[in-house]
Amino acid sequence: MALTVGDHKISNAELNYFYMSAINSFNSNYGSYAAMLGLDTSKPLNEQVINNDTGLTWADDFLNTAKDNARSAYALADAAEAAGFTLSEDDLADIDSAINNMKLYANLYGYSSTKDFLKAQYGSGATEESYKQYVTVNTLANAYYNSYSSSLTYTDADLRAAESENYDKYSSFTYNTYYLAASKFQAEDEEDSDKAVKAAEEAANSLIGEDVATVADFDAAIAALDINKDTEASSTAYTDQQYASVSTTVRDWITDSARKEGDKTVIANTTTSTDDDGNETKTTLGYYAVFFTGSNDNTFPLVNVRHILVKFEGGTTDSTTGTTTYSDEEKNAAKEKAEEILDEWMSGDATEDSFAALANEKSDDGDGTTGGLYENVYPGQMVSSFNDWCFDASRQSGNTGIIESEYGYHVMYFVGKSSTTYRDYQIESELRSTDAQEWYDATVEAVPMTDGNTKYIRKNLIISAS
Repeated sequence: MALTVGDHKISNAELNYFYMSAINSFNSNYGSYAAMLGLDTSKPLNEQVINNDTGLTWADDFLNTAKDNARSAYALADAAEAAGFTLSEDDLADIDSAINNMKLYANLYGYSSTKDFLKAQYGSGATEESYKQYVTVNTLANAYYNSYSSSLTYTDADLRAAESENYDKYSSFTYNTYYLAASKFQAEDEEDSDKAVKAAEEAANSLIGEDVATVADFDAAIAALDINKDTEASSTAYTDQQYASVSTTVRDWITDSARKEGDKTVIANTTTSTDDDGNETKTTLGYYAVFFTGSNDNTFPLVNVRHILVKFEGGTTDSTTGTTTYSDEEKNAAKEKAEEILDEWMSGDATEDSFAALANEKSDDGDGTTGGLYENVYPGQMVSSFNDWCFDASRQSGNTGIIESEYGYHVMYFVGKSSTTYRDYQIESELRSTDAQEWYDATVEAVPMTDGNTKYIRKNLIISAS
């Protein structure tokens, strides 16, 4: 046994699924710059030390992640069973799909059986049965977590209480900035950094004079700087920037409750270093000139919309990038089909119910049971053309249209505005995430985990660069 989680005794072969999953997840997310994180893709994982004090290797680190993930999966799966929670038909279909995909990959890569492919991927102890158990446990754990998270409800009083702790946290801000690095004012034959910092500060202050009343004035002042001669320099615009996305350097000023349209300022960009004796030194790297144009408390409603997707068919896929492009003829064919669907709807009852029925029948999106419905759509959730159509200021219930996206053509039906505002959606999402995480942590921590013998885990693997 490699690991014991509660009453479950997990073999090396079973733990290896979690181990390889941890490695594959890392490789997928960070493989292209693994070297920057200290991982040499030409050497075995167990020969590369991460922590010199403890001797922890990359193999140890991935194995620790695997153990934690195994504990989480079995803890939540046990909790699900204890609560009488069962997988949906869609969840069961996903499990079958995962198994079938393994069979397809085995054939694709020339293996004589799925078992041989699984052994190549996960080690000699891998079998179809144990792999299905691994997939089932993870699916049950994830489904139960999602079910619990979705079951959490909050009153308006809950939302207002959370909001009162930091009102601006759920607002967004529109402003322009221009950065003047002190290094730009450092002459090649001059080593006086203080003089360069002073010059950068003076240049920044010249951008916020009394004659600068608009963003256009701000950009004109930027373009007029000596350092920008023969360039097309201008400010960087941030539109409806969420609180968390506002740079910490300028955030306090931007989100000040007294801030009003047309306000402008200069803010120093500094860094602090500490020497061996603990003495701190603050260094100014440059200055931000900032022009504020407004804020949004995000109390506008979310929207509900139905759509019927007509995917592009055919296409040419680039073998290097994996990007698929479609000819004008292929795009026009999808557009014509979308137009035919809209005409069919308009020639009938032309109701929301009839649109939903057509979506179930003809849409290339969804499982044919939801009527193409997306509820509580928030800004930026969908691709730009979809988003822009939904949040057009003139949009009214019952509006229809056809838009193009990277996925194909969408026949749109605007159901109407939601009773939920974008602000309350953000607050509730944060509360739900926090509460679900606390429940998750408590559920997992309540299940004991004991290490066993992991000598059969493939610790000498070499991760190829992505």
